[in-house]
Amino acid sequence: MTNNIARQLVNTLTNLITMKNIKGDLFGGITAGVVALPLALAFGIQAFGGIDDPSAASIGALAGLVGAVMLGFFASLFGGTPSQISGPTGPMTVITAALISGVWASEQSLPAVLIAMSLAGLFCGLFQILFGLIRIGKYVRYIPYPVLSGFMSGIGVIIILQQLYPLVGLKSPVLVVDMVTELPTRIADGVSLTALLLGLGTIAVIYLFPLITKKVPATLAALIGMTVVSLFISFPDNLTIGEIPSGLPKPFIAAFDMSGLDWGQLLMAAVVPGLTLAGLGSIDTLLTSVVADNITKQHHDSNRELIGQGIGNMTAGLFGGIAGAGATMRTVVNVKSGGRSRISGMVHSLV
Repeated sequence: MTNNIARQLVNTLTNLITMKNIKGDLFGGITAGVVALPLALAFGIQAFGGIDDPSAASIGALAGLVGAVMLGFFASLFGGTPSQISGPTGPMTVITAALISGVWASEQSLPAVLIAMSLAGLFCGLFQILFGLIRIGKYVRYIPYPVLSGFMSGIGVIIILQQLYPLVGLKSPVLVVDMVTELPTRIADGVSLTALLLGLGTIAVIYLFPLITKKVPATLAALIGMTVVSLFISFPDNLTIGEIPSGLPKPFIAAFDMSGLDWGQLLMAAVVPGLTLAGLGSIDTLLTSVVADNITKQHHDSNRELIGQGIGNMTAGLFGGIAGAGATMRTVVNVKSGGRSRISGMVHSLV
């Protein structure tokens, strides 16, 4: 396993030096990075949606960006699917959001939340590396498709329910049951017509913009276009992300205040979510690897991919980013734009 990783790292450097398919990899990576930007912001904000703190949105956006950069770079460098693009995904974000909401409810401390999230990312990475070392990647193919379909559909329903609230300018409840039962009452109390029109306008741009051109990602056009529109209308400040901290990320041990925290409780709170993230992320990633294989006619290394994902998620967790997995849509965008080697995934993370 170690020899294979070293050999493929040498191949990556050789491809970079010889400029083999460098144009396709650069264009694919840049295009995938453009698509990944709004998704990283959205998933990060969604993960911190259960925190009642004014800075939660900006911190969540930063955590999404850090997760996309760290996981995207190191999973591509060490992984076993050359054309795969990794980053925050919907299913992984739902699990992370549940962890964050639980820690916030018990601790009411933002540093405790951030440390628990970082520890969960570290545990996720460790478990994925272990999965790769004991070579269980090949067994993912035996999971029944109806089980996967039902699970992914359930995650999709949760995301839709959660996003109905910000669509009308409201804060989403933490529990899924509350999302369903409180929606009529919350809407009856009043919604933001401005937020609703902006949200519907964004959805319309995403679906209609490809009819004009497919050279520019519709998600990017919607993000930029409707953001510009919001500058010319009266839009409440509490419905914006806020200022995202700039500069290079620091390891969470150095970035957060550790005083007064119960490390034993935080470790216990992070272990099970870390294992859940590792299992879910491994399945999601390897299914995306199969999709990439079908398009590129290549054959991925499942166990090496798990090790690469583990290294990426450990690095993301170390620097306060949310855990992620191989992303199907971003991978397809990369491949369709010419990306074929791991250089495209590394370029995506730097965009």
